[in-house]
Amino acid sequence: MAYKINKNWIVLVSALGVGGLAAWGAKNYLGAQMAEIEAREKNKAMVQVVVAKTDLAKGSALLAANMAVRSIPKEWAHSGAITPDQFGRAEGSTLAYTANAGEPVIWAQLEGQRAPTFSTRLTQGRRAVTVPVDEISSLSGMVEPGDLIDIIVSIKNDKKNFTFTLLQSVTVLATGTKASQEEKDPEGRSRTFSTITLDTSPEDAKRVIAAREVGRVTALLRAPNDGAHVSKERTDALVLLGLATGQGSAASSVPVIYGGGPITEGQSMNARVGREGGELPAYR
Repeated sequence: MAYKINKNWIVLVSALGVGGLAAWGAKNYLGAQMAEIEAREKNKAMVQVVVAKTDLAKGSALLAANMAVRSIPKEWAHSGAITPDQFGRAEGSTLAYTANAGEPVIWAQLEGQRAPTFSTRLTQGRRAVTVPVDEISSLSGMVEPGDLIDIIVSIKNDKKNFTFTLLQSVTVLATGTKASQEEKDPEGRSRTFSTITLDTSPEDAKRVIAAREVGRVTALLRAPNDGAHVSKERTDALVLLGLATGQGSAASSVPVIYGGGPITEGQSMNARVGREGGELPAYR
């Protein structure tokens, strides 16, 4: 006896199958998106800041016991956040405002404290050097504190113009007097500037200063986390532009001396020998 299949069961099984495929596709899509987000997060530049271990009320003292160190993406870090190497100066200070657990503690939250001087942005052994720039070398004002740049030098030497890379992947500490990306003019626009301040080693600082004295310094903006090496080969400007020409092979204009004097045009060898007497001496 043939059994009659209930249509409701067919619809139910089909719906379950479609739902299962949709759930499987959604799971794979979300997994791929999460992997992409995690990969982007791993590639971000990280900085360490001091955070509160627990909620701290106004009037609480900053102590090693109630503080912790946390790594966060550099682009999310507040310019006034206290860093681990600055904590010694802040330790023992009293909070003028509450601090939430896990959030960075900033200098403005402390009673009677001001943000540290610009020199505290430098790590041990580093130097800040300021370079004047023009509209081309400042990329029309598009360089921001925290960006990475290459320093290119154009110089004239021995009547030739040379261009070469002096420094690579240099961190910009400030543009003009602006030391953080949050600083804007009263209308909310980025300030124009005529100088950039760079984070360099002492020896590189000397090279930058020397380059300023003898040539023109230009900044090339790099992508974040771009560590690719660029050749430092010195290149003639005309060769770089494909305008160099070969040297001509014209005859030499240096007179050849025989017997102590040059042979002038129209004077024959025999006449010269007959006048001076003797044989033609060998040239040595």
